Amino acid sequence: QVQLVESGGGLVQAGGSLRLSCVGSGRAYAMGWFRQAPGKEREFVAAISWSGGTTYYTDSVKGRFTISRDNLKNTVYLQMNSLKPDDTAVYYCNAIKSGATPLWDYWGQGTQVTVSS
Repeated sequence: QVQLVESGGGLVQAGGSLRLSCVGSGRAYAMGWFRQAPGKEREFVAAISWSGGTTYYTDSVKGRFTISRDNLKNTVYLQMNSLKPDDTAVYYCNAIKSGATPLWDYWGQGTQVTVSS
């Protein structure tokens, strides 16, 4: 079972930027980022194909977030710009089964992103 370790979260003011990293991504898998805000269900944020050639995003982050990957480093990134208070959540990565569906039942510890207004 792949061990996923997310990092890069923090406290930032609205309009600011953060770059999240996920080490331990499966090189043969499409990978995705998900987030869970307090009191809400975990939701899909972004995904990238195993080659990195295809990316897609949930509507609320389009134009602000960019997902990328470095297979040599076994790492997936999420560049988050123009952050909003609604982006506050714990962010997780996982492989993608299809569409916005995570592959593994296992989740790492996540990384907390807090955006102040």
